[in-house]
Amino acid sequence: MSKSDLTIYHNNKCSKSRDAMCILDELKVKANVVEYLITPPSYEEIEGLLTKLGMKASELIRKNETIYKEKFEGKKMTEEQWIKAMVKYPILIERPIVVRGTKAVIARPAERLKDLFR
Repeated sequence: MSKSDLTIYHNNKCSKSRDAMCILDELKVKANVVEYLITPPSYEEIEGLLTKLGMKASELIRKNETIYKEKFEGKKMTEEQWIKAMVKYPILIERPIVVRGTKAVIARPAERLKDLFR
């Protein structure tokens, strides 16, 4: 599989994200690595990820993050507002997201990324 076929939205400080990278290594699969806290996805990229994940923006939010608790907890927000929040505060994006073609998974647990190869 070529490197361009697979992308992982990765945070090296996250154990689940590191676990997913280990599984990719075990599978001998090379991936484009997007360190999304350094290079945050655009509004359009997040929309595309949500489509591939088959999720709503509100379902992709990490609700244990301090920024969520300080700025968003208990607020009624539209999907558009949630996407804008993820663009501004990428730490809110659940991780790791692994994309292959038109499909994506949140690799929690990391073994879920194997679903992309079935």
